[in-house]
Amino acid sequence: MRRREFIAGLGGVAAWPLAAHAQPPAVPIVGFLNAASPDSFAHVVRAFRLGLNETGYVEDRNVAIEYRWAEGQYDRLPALAAELIQRRVRVLAGTTTPAALAAKTATTTIPVVFTTGGDPVALGLVASLNRPGSNVTGATLLSRVLAAKQLELLHELVPQAAMFGFLVNPSDANAGASIRDIRAAADALGLTLIVFEARSEAEIDATFVTLVQQRVGALVVDGDAFILSRRDHVLALAGRNSIPAIYAYREYVIGGGLMSYAPNLSDAYRQAGMYVGRILNGEKPADLPVVQPTKFDFAINSKTAKALGLTVPPKLLFTADEVIE
Repeated sequence: MRRREFIAGLGGVAAWPLAAHAQPPAVPIVGFLNAASPDSFAHVVRAFRLGLNETGYVEDRNVAIEYRWAEGQYDRLPALAAELIQRRVRVLAGTTTPAALAAKTATTTIPVVFTTGGDPVALGLVASLNRPGSNVTGATLLSRVLAAKQLELLHELVPQAAMFGFLVNPSDANAGASIRDIRAAADALGLTLIVFEARSEAEIDATFVTLVQQRVGALVVDGDAFILSRRDHVLALAGRNSIPAIYAYREYVIGGGLMSYAPNLSDAYRQAGMYVGRILNGEKPADLPVVQPTKFDFAINSKTAKALGLTVPPKLLFTADEVIE
């Protein structure tokens, strides 16, 4: 080989790392795992993206998001989590409690950011709120510890009702704690409480048939992801059967529901998006304390109250954070 050709060959080899370095880095992939359906969670997905934006990441520009929806079938979540791991996601966002638990079970190495309505420590997601201590952190709504307060508020609005219902999905890991809390509250108030379990739309329908048959005076609706994904259906049944109800999220009241006492769902998803961005920027989940709500909002739809023939007591109107006319 001629000396000139040999040197040229070396020059080509030496240029390889420079050429590789000049190529743009691969766009990180974020996995978004949710137990419900995209239609019912569109607004919180926007909030999640907003949180990413606030840390410098814009979907389809410098970050990709792979979405997986269980459509209320919680048994599908482990397989969906495995799919996202196979896609080599940099961060796995387990949004909703069932999705968060599936994400944690699926990996001990990939960072997991959750949103949950329950207590993350009691659920086994983290060791503590201030020091998660593993690959998992996120935001909690604590909405599942509010069932007792929701019952109290509903009792103030419908004091003549002696029998109350509680609609809950038993497949949700938070269900047991919520049932215990609301039963204790009902006993303290001297009220009869009937728990209605619903894993499907057909069981939601059956619940309202029974509510009418047993003349249940009012209903507390749990914040489960599947039930939330059937929000419009639940609201329609409550309106059609003239059943006063209080809900776990403001989104129900905006849609025509009577009352809600809840944290801000969109803000929790925004916080989760910010944590995903911070992790992509190099921070560790173990160093990021679980975000907790600092305020719970009480909303009343006065138009719905009038349609139900209810007069909202001045005390409730005064304490309400939002009255929808």
